[in-house]
Amino acid sequence: MRFSRRERGEGQMGCLVGLIVLAIGVFIAFKMIPVKVKAAELRQEVVDEAKSAGTHNDDKIRGNILRKAREDNLPVTEDNIKISRGNNEITVDVEYTVPIEFPGYTYQWHIHHSATNPIF
Repeated sequence: MRFSRRERGEGQMGCLVGLIVLAIGVFIAFKMIPVKVKAAELRQEVVDEAKSAGTHNDDKIRGNILRKAREDNLPVTEDNIKISRGNNEITVDVEYTVPIEFPGYTYQWHIHHSATNPIF
């Protein structure tokens, strides 16, 4: 009588490999999703500050962005924030790198936020 591999139980290895790959994916997501959410919050702060450029000076914009970055534990310094005004518009650029620790490896996630708005 002939048996297929599935009937003899040899298909278990594929299931184990699949579970390992799934576990690795969940672990990576667990490490990276919180950083992505915090980066999105900071991006929104950059956009909001660029929109309020008519009422805020550069120091206030920079201070609000730094405050939000500190709240979210993001490694942003004054040097990472570039604000330029000209031709009745403002451009706010924030560029920073977030280290994400994995066993045996540290991934350097480079993040750049930019917003340009007219000044009213």
